Amino acid sequence: MKRVFSGVKPTGHLTLGNYLGAMRQWAEVDQHRSDALFCVVDLHALTVDHDPARVRRLSRQAATLLLAAGLDPELCTVFVQSHVDEHARLSYVLECVATDGEMRRMIQYKEKAARERERGGSVRLSLLTYPVLMAADILAYGADEVPVGDDQAQHVELTRDLAVRFNQRYGHTFAVPRATVPAVAARVMNLQEPASKMGKSDDVGPGIVYLLDEPDVVRKKVMRAVTDSGQDVVYDREGRPGVSNLLEILAACTNGNPADLSGVYESYGALKKDTAEAVVELLRPVQARHKELCADAAYVEEVLRRGAEKARAMARPTVDAAYRAIGLLPAAETGAVTGRW
Repeated sequence: MKRVFSGVKPTGHLTLGNYLGAMRQWAEVDQHRSDALFCVVDLHALTVDHDPARVRRLSRQAATLLLAAGLDPELCTVFVQSHVDEHARLSYVLECVATDGEMRRMIQYKEKAARERERGGSVRLSLLTYPVLMAADILAYGADEVPVGDDQAQHVELTRDLAVRFNQRYGHTFAVPRATVPAVAARVMNLQEPASKMGKSDDVGPGIVYLLDEPDVVRKKVMRAVTDSGQDVVYDREGRPGVSNLLEILAACTNGNPADLSGVYESYGALKKDTAEAVVELLRPVQARHKELCADAAYVEEVLRRGAEKARAMARPTVDAAYRAIGLLPAAETGAVTGRW
């Protein structure tokens, strides 16, 4: 059975893009066909200015929504990154294999660093190195596949490069994973800025549908979505990004094909109305289950505790092997008698 690893970062409320691009695939496919681990990667949330209480709150909410979306702790491992020390342990070792040039070529770092420089500031060092932590998240578990949105594919390529380089220099230690990207709605775009991803880290705005938005809020956001010049409904991601985004969302919600759906509608209004209702119905069971889980916080805590124990047991042998391979002296067993140096 293949091993799959993926995660969500608690830097904002989870969105429709997170669900359609990743979480639904995890629940409906990945946890059933693989030895799957799904993680709230809270250490990654520390790479930017943040409120500690908000990170904790969003981490709990993200874990609850993963379960509400259908992840079953009897089928997969659900846990919080910071609860498993092996992530941070392996990250430093991999930093000793990665290069400065590789880090500075990462698109997210380049974009965020440029924006911060324009404001006269500077980003945190952890933003530069966090792709190595992401690699550690994956390699610690010997993952074969990493289901990601297409904007994260570059990071999986870095992970592959680091695994191959480590294996060549220090002996075979890591499995070399590959990225898997859903064919439809892999990257849901902002309803008001269809050239930009619907990101959970963005400011609250009418272009972002959150998983916990009330139905009327969802309808209002979709009905106000930016479309394109002209009136005909055409699926053309480059030339007609606004209407194409709506078609992709509707297709993902209804298991349809965006190109085929474009021939069904004669007006933007009808497309928006059907898309809004499809999103409301898609989110209805997730929101209902989330409400149930919030009323049983002890269950969620127990799932995360057991998940961390299982993840720790899976990761420790690989990380210990990496420490030995790169030249670190093994720690003496508790109670053991050590000899001379």
